[in-house]
Amino acid sequence: MKATGIVRRIDDLGRVVIPKEIRRTMRIREGDPLEIFTDKDGELIFKKYSPIGELTDFAAQICDSLRRTTDGIAAVCDRDAVIAVSGGAKKELLEKPISAQLAEIMEGRAAYRSSGGGGIPASPADERYCLAVAAPILTEGDVMGCVLFLAPPGSPPATEVEFKLAQTAALFLGKQMES
Repeated sequence: MKATGIVRRIDDLGRVVIPKEIRRTMRIREGDPLEIFTDKDGELIFKKYSPIGELTDFAAQICDSLRRTTDGIAAVCDRDAVIAVSGGAKKELLEKPISAQLAEIMEGRAAYRSSGGGGIPASPADERYCLAVAAPILTEGDVMGCVLFLAPPGSPPATEVEFKLAQTAALFLGKQMES
């Protein structure tokens, strides 16, 4: 754990203000859920809660199925990091933050399909894997994450099959989170 040197007081309603710099760095937005942990040393730990993180094992199985079907690299991410990968790039991408461009695609709430050529990196941690397809996972109108097909820069455009599979997997994961 890293000390920030910032001290805040609790107000009369029990609230603590998280400084803007920390919210921006940790990508915490207004309305984002935070999970609270305690330990025996009296520490309180706030962690961003990821509803899709509860489905990590399930997301990994979906990625495996997508990879077997298309022989491509499939991944699932929440709003902050890659939570499941299959077909290679696991060490490079798993639990790494997503790129700002991918976050923008998710916020647009529409599926993305690369036209080939350059490419949008999935993560700033490793720009060797670019988006071929990105299908946002929506639950009750809120963006929860994204189903991805990844390819190296300069790869040919994604196929219609990959595009439709990603959309279907995203819809399925969204419905699973609603129930």
